Order: sequence, then C-alpha cells, then structure tokens
Amino acid sequence: MYLPDHAWPDLGEYFERESLALVPVGSTEQHGPHLPESTDHVIAENLAREAADRGDYLCTAPVKVGVSTHHMQFHGTMSVDPPAFRDYVESLTRNLTAHGIDRVVYVNAHGGNMQHLREVGRRLREDRDAYAVEWMWDESIPDLVDDLFEHNGPHGGPKETAMLMHLDPENVHEERLEEARDGGRVHLEDGDPTIHGARNYYDAIDNSPNGVFGDQTDATAEKGEQLFEAATDELVALCDWLDDRAFDDLMAKPHVD
Repeated sequence: MYLPDHAWPDLGEYFERESLALVPVGSTEQHGPHLPESTDHVIAENLAREAADRGDYLCTAPVKVGVSTHHMQFHGTMSVDPPAFRDYVESLTRNLTAHGIDRVVYVNAHGGNMQHLREVGRRLREDRDAYAVEWMWDESIPDLVDDLFEHNGPHGGPKETAMLMHLDPENVHEERLEEARDGGRVHLEDGDPTIHGARNYYDAIDNSPNGVFGDQTDATAEKGEQLFEAATDELVALCDWLDDRAFDDLMAKPHVD
C-alpha cells in the first residue's frame, strides 16, 4: 500500500491492523556520466513499494534528498546538512507514530545517510516512541553482489548500474559505460584512500575524477533484476520479523543492577 495514492478514509483500516511502515530514503546526487542523479531514490522507492505490496505493509512517500556533501563538486548534486536531515527524518517518523506506527524501516539506498538514520533510530528508541531501523539494500545481499560482479565499486558501480538498467532503463546512458569505468576508479585502493592508517579523502572526487568506482561495463538489466528480487525478499523478511516482535522486546534493555 502506497500511502500517497490513498484517500484518508481508506487508510484507517491499515492503521487498525498494522503498526509498521517503510520509508524510502535516497539522494539526488551525481552517479557518474552514465546514471541519473535520481539513482538512489529510484532504487529505494521501488524496493520499498515492492516489499510493501508483497508483505501487505504501508510505504510512505520517499525522502529524495539526503546527505551528499561529498559529491558537491559535481553539477546538480543536492544535499542537506546532517542536523537538518536528521531532524527532518525524525519529525517525519514522529508524525507516523501519531497514526499508530511504532516500527519503521528506513529503506535506504545512499551510504551518506546511514549513520544519520541510525542516530534518528536511537533517538526514537530512547524515547520509546518507535523502533526505527536503517536497511541498506546491497548490504542485505553481499554474497550475490560479489558473485555477480568482479569489481563492485562503492558508488555508481555495476550494482547500481544494473539496478537502474532494470528499474529505469530510459535514464541509463549505456553508451557511456566504458567512459564511466575508464574515467573513474575500478579499484578504490588505486586512489590511495588510506595513508599511514588515516583516511586520505573526504569527497568522492578525491579518489575518482568522474565520481564513480568499479567496472560499470559488467552491468546488465538481467543482473539488476536478480539484485532487485533478492533484496526485496530480504526486506520483506525483515518487515515480517519486526512485525512479529513485541514492542517491549525491541526497546533498550534495562540498566544492569
């Protein structure tokens, strides 16, 4: 059930029987010369909506702009400051609790959001308002990702390229896949990301001239479909697990006596 598509009287039945919601969270940022800036929020929304339909859960409208300060050197990247992002997502989630939601899955597709979504989840749990957990699609299926691609790339690589070939092929510039590979970094390590134990970068451009990593030419729509189906299965399983838990069991344990 996709919340924005329904009139309010028709949503009451869901809130009477369920207390779980999926919130898609992505970004609007550069993904190299071959992918649209919508990549992350397209992936997040499609996964959240598909899992909601399969599991009979509620999916909210997506959060399309995240924390992307590390991509600001590239045209069009949109970003919000981390405190503003955290406060916005927290406020949005507290709005859901007013309707009876007490467990939330942030269906995330952008690495820059991860730590901030975790912090929001901690705040909500400490207040006993909700149990909100951050879920990152590729981290749910690491073995499949490794099996499908020799050089995954942490950003704009073949896994995201394959997903977009499956979900939004009209906005993938397949004629630029070699350009993406040859103008970026196939291996993150080639950019000397660590010097004497210190991370030697803050922004994507510090390690990749065109902002992406991995071998994009290894991506296909068929591989994207495999990723999408496997990640959706994991997301539905997570929602079912959360749905079965007693609320008190999800809250913080008491102080040790």
